[in-house]
Amino acid sequence: MNSKKKNLVCLLALLLFTTGVHAGARKTVYPVVFAHGLSGFDNLLGYYYFGNDYGTFVGDPCDEFLETACNGSIHSSQKALAASVTPFQSSEVRGTQLADRIQNYMTSTGATKVNIIGHSQGGIDARKAAAVLRARYGRQVVHALISVSSPHRGSPTAKYILDLGPGVTSVVNALAKLFGNTIYGSGNDGIAAAKQLVYNDYSSTDGITTGMKAFNANYNVNSSNAAYWGSIITAQDSINTNPALYLLKEGFYNIDGDGYCVDDCDNDGAAGKGDGTRGNNDDDGLVGINSQQMGDRLQYNECAICFDWITVNTSLGYVSNLNAPTSAQMTSKSSVVSQDHLDVVGVPPDTFDEEEFYASILEFIVTKGG
Repeated sequence: MNSKKKNLVCLLALLLFTTGVHAGARKTVYPVVFAHGLSGFDNLLGYYYFGNDYGTFVGDPCDEFLETACNGSIHSSQKALAASVTPFQSSEVRGTQLADRIQNYMTSTGATKVNIIGHSQGGIDARKAAAVLRARYGRQVVHALISVSSPHRGSPTAKYILDLGPGVTSVVNALAKLFGNTIYGSGNDGIAAAKQLVYNDYSSTDGITTGMKAFNANYNVNSSNAAYWGSIITAQDSINTNPALYLLKEGFYNIDGDGYCVDDCDNDGAAGKGDGTRGNNDDDGLVGINSQQMGDRLQYNECAICFDWITVNTSLGYVSNLNAPTSAQMTSKSSVVSQDHLDVVGVPPDTFDEEEFYASILEFIVTKGG
């Protein structure tokens, strides 16, 4: 074989390896439901939630002839739902709404189970939805539940906003209601949403018990509600943070999110405490790393010439009790995805490939039987 033919064979082999064997994610057994965070769904700072930087939904397969506005990294027959719930509300409310959306979707498609990928508050809503669906069907309905950047043990930013006092919070709440009612409909309550995302019950006089500590006790990691639980942790230093979050971190409040304590020892709104050093890659602009692990901590592996993939960080162990992780689970920067809270759902500027990121999560779900 002459050198030209050898070069051609090598080129074809490389193309087959990078576009064939590693062409993208396999189709999941069950449909995937994407659960959005606070202020979603179809508009987040002017960008489509769970989209790439150009507004393409990451769960939209290329299933039409010459279709280009789609995710070419997922299977052409992949089934996915971009669920929509009230943008500003507690997860008690949003989680029940998410269960309603999933139940209607299952009825219309004939699906017997679903997988859920939840970003930010969406990962919290998903836990409530899994419990509600279990109660309604009398069986496990959610197979895999994956959270991304979720404040399972609270967010200091939520408490910071509430601590500004009635004069400021009332204005923030009015803006939240206006925005939420415009993109979704009535029922928005920014105060209820913020109280949900603080670890401890924020007020002893409002007649209700709120906060993540109580929510975790009611909707913990539970094998009856989902077969598999995993989480992806995000964090960035201030230099690389999205401009919107950079202003928040540097101009208002910079989270110190990598110190250990079982409860909220420094009263910042999140379980744990700071280690005394802010801005050292311990938060993603809104949530500290000490709040994000649920179940397995997942490692996102990027590959320049092949398909990205997800693995389990077995060294850190499994978080089954969300109110009592270990010191390593709350402080370790291992397997942290170096992106901020908004980059992973399609708000630029960033250098992140949202399509392949979520495709790799779908492929991982397949390996877990989902």
